[in-house]
Amino acid sequence: MRQTVIAASSFFYHFPPCFLTSSYPNLAQGGMVKQLGIQLGNRAHDLLFKTIHQRYLIYNMCWEDPRIDRQLLGLDQHSQVVVLTSAGCNALDYLLDAPAAIHAVDVNPRQNALLQLKLALIERGDFGDLEQMFRQGAHPQFHALYQSVRPQLPPYAVAFWDKKIAYFDAANRKRSFYYHGTCGAVAWLVSRQLLKSGRKLREYLFDLLDARNLAEQRLLYERIEPALWGRFSTWLLRQPTALAMLGVPRPQIRLIQQQYPGGIIGYISDKLRHVLTEVLIDDNYFWRAYLTGAYTGQCCPNYLREENFALLRAHRDRVHTHNATVSDFLRQHPGPYSHFVLLDHQDWLAWHQPQALAEEWRLILDNSAPGSRILLRSASDHLDFLPDWTRRALRFFPDVTEPLHRQDRVGTYGSLHFAEVL
Repeated sequence: MRQTVIAASSFFYHFPPCFLTSSYPNLAQGGMVKQLGIQLGNRAHDLLFKTIHQRYLIYNMCWEDPRIDRQLLGLDQHSQVVVLTSAGCNALDYLLDAPAAIHAVDVNPRQNALLQLKLALIERGDFGDLEQMFRQGAHPQFHALYQSVRPQLPPYAVAFWDKKIAYFDAANRKRSFYYHGTCGAVAWLVSRQLLKSGRKLREYLFDLLDARNLAEQRLLYERIEPALWGRFSTWLLRQPTALAMLGVPRPQIRLIQQQYPGGIIGYISDKLRHVLTEVLIDDNYFWRAYLTGAYTGQCCPNYLREENFALLRAHRDRVHTHNATVSDFLRQHPGPYSHFVLLDHQDWLAWHQPQALAEEWRLILDNSAPGSRILLRSASDHLDFLPDWTRRALRFFPDVTEPLHRQDRVGTYGSLHFAEVL
């Protein structure tokens, strides 16, 4: 990470200091210096975001709630699914509905390398090894285990894991896979800061994870909230580097700042308060893993439940990974497809590559049939960025998605959208 931060920071230092000062009086007039500074800052953030996504594993777990997804998607044995891979957890969750095929597509091959490692461990047939690697986040024989599945991995996954398999080493300072990758690195920093802030706060945090009802959650969160928004966490979440590491591009930051009165901090604070006080936490494995570095037997993704292991193993060959954009995948593998799970990547496309956004929608519609289902999320409260003509080809169901969105166990998106092709 340090090299990435230095590379982005040096973007500024290559400009002579006088260029950004009032020694250029004509530039200083009318706020041009301030505007130039904003432009340079924006370019630096975009460069940093691009660099991180081209060099690192970003997501070590999916950050979308598959319980809601599966309720909306209605998968069956005929379903042909296209989903952005992320960490692959949700593709495996969908596999429990036994669709005909799941195509996990991601432009970052490290994300597909993670899914391929999970698939190889499932194929190997020992649930205990999968459980230790991905429920506990470490394995005492991680290196030997990796060598046993390495021949089953594609070359790009081998290239990644040959260098990074020590993510699962319990002797590592972080002790858990879930504190690696860029999202994991931020989670590790925040969780360490919170857990060393005093025994009472530590007790409250763990009591919150084990709360039995919403009344307990609300009482405990009231005690915890002031510490959550101390100087360190507030400072950290204002840093472009931290937001880029969390996978938040500048267009999403811009959407939040424009639409949310409290900006980034207000947005995250309100979302976190809602999910921890209005949604039952007993099976919220998302927040548990980032606080503790592990799941539990009763609070984990479905692919890590032993009762699901045989079904996953039986259908493992129905999952296919593709290192590509959604558009490139559809050009190379034309449909028709019955389901598209697009996560929130169109927030970025709408701002940086509107032509690519339009092309992606044309390809989605060309490779679907009437009744095909599309699921996407956004940092925005609405989908104003969609091309107008797509709305004539789709029927949305806000009355269905809005109450489900309020019960999302992740709780950090601005909106959830579900549509069928007309």
